[in-house]
Amino acid sequence: MAVTHAAGSLGDGILLALSDAFGAEMTVGEPRQLTGGASRQIWAVEVCDVDGRSQDVVLRRDPPGHGDADRMRAEVACLRAASAVGVPVPAVLASGDTAPGIDAPYLVMDMVVGESIPRKLQRDPEFDEVRTHLAEDMGYVLGQIHSADTGTLGMLDSSDPLDALEAVYRGMDQPRPAVEVGLRWLRDNRPAKRPEALVHGDFRLGNVLVDGAGIRGVLDWELAHLGDPIEDLGWLCVRAWRFGAQLPVAGIGTREQLLDGYERATGIRPSDTELHWWEAYGTLRWLVLSQFQSQRHLGGAEESIELAAIGRRVCESEYDLLLILGLLDDVASLPDVTAPSLHDRPSLSEILELVADTLRDDVAPVLDGVNERERYLLRICVNLLGIAGRELGAGDSTGELADLLAALDCTSEADLADRIRVGVISYSDAAVGRLISTSVLARLRVANPRHLLRLSHN
Repeated sequence: MAVTHAAGSLGDGILLALSDAFGAEMTVGEPRQLTGGASRQIWAVEVCDVDGRSQDVVLRRDPPGHGDADRMRAEVACLRAASAVGVPVPAVLASGDTAPGIDAPYLVMDMVVGESIPRKLQRDPEFDEVRTHLAEDMGYVLGQIHSADTGTLGMLDSSDPLDALEAVYRGMDQPRPAVEVGLRWLRDNRPAKRPEALVHGDFRLGNVLVDGAGIRGVLDWELAHLGDPIEDLGWLCVRAWRFGAQLPVAGIGTREQLLDGYERATGIRPSDTELHWWEAYGTLRWLVLSQFQSQRHLGGAEESIELAAIGRRVCESEYDLLLILGLLDDVASLPDVTAPSLHDRPSLSEILELVADTLRDDVAPVLDGVNERERYLLRICVNLLGIAGRELGAGDSTGELADLLAALDCTSEADLADRIRVGVISYSDAAVGRLISTSVLARLRVANPRHLLRLSHN
């Protein structure tokens, strides 16, 4: 199992980190990079001690040259604080600001075995039994997290989350009426703040490891902060984290089950109104973060087809936000005003549809030798081709929107957003709701019409 590493290799760095931590001579296998980790790299490696006992460990590190030592130290502190109150988390074996071969802030922890892929947890027969209580289990684990001692967590951010979200949105300088509606509604209806607690910040399927018995590990503490604990419960109910399934808690359970587990752990049962507010906040948060992520590509900071494609998904969160606030006007479909063409069929939109269907149905299934990342990029390309085809076939809807804007004495959606922000126009005005709903639905019918079909159990 043991291998010889070139000086300064990643394997050498892991070996040095663990040897320093345990004061014992060790050997390590060849590190292998795992998928996942949006902003950090994740590596697995087999470690063997002097007695021949071996175990797999996981290295999390910032990309070399882009490290944030303070955030990594904070993540280590969160893992230890959570472990102290019984939260199932990987044990931290070593951590540091850097090490030769690792060359970035890092932590090394036990490998926890379990499933994290949402669609498997929602659908595979092997999880049939655990699905009956997983939503309650998630509520219980969140209750444990929120009971952690925050005395060692003073380095965590404790700023107001709504203020911070608005600052990110304003910094993009891209006014959107739906966001302005969300911000005003949230400020008008905010519940009393609960005592400050450790908030995970991204607790959802994909960031928990599950086996047939229940939750084995809570991962990815990068967004942990101090704040109102009900934020975590609302985030778990956001429709984006149902991944297309129907049930409101991560697509696997009910809000009642979630609150049952939370009450069992804490003795506290948040009201439906309080949970609803935080679910609305989480929906707006994902809307703004999606817009921010797409701007990393569109603004030239990071070239990425994945980030670019997220820009067309912002309307999904706009729709979800209007839906959860009860402000969605179910307007009729916009007329198809596709101009006639001198070209023979298939039309351009039909060509794009044919190419997308062929890639999805005939090419993708035979790419067994292609890694998961490349298959994922292929799915993004197929989705973008579908969007392009639907947009070509949808015709021009700007005329109807211009009429609705003119009726409100607005020149553009950005102008409407500014007027809502300063209070010149009320977000509860029926004409405002109709205009915003019309524009959001027009975008969504092109970007992802299937999102419109999943309305039950909302």
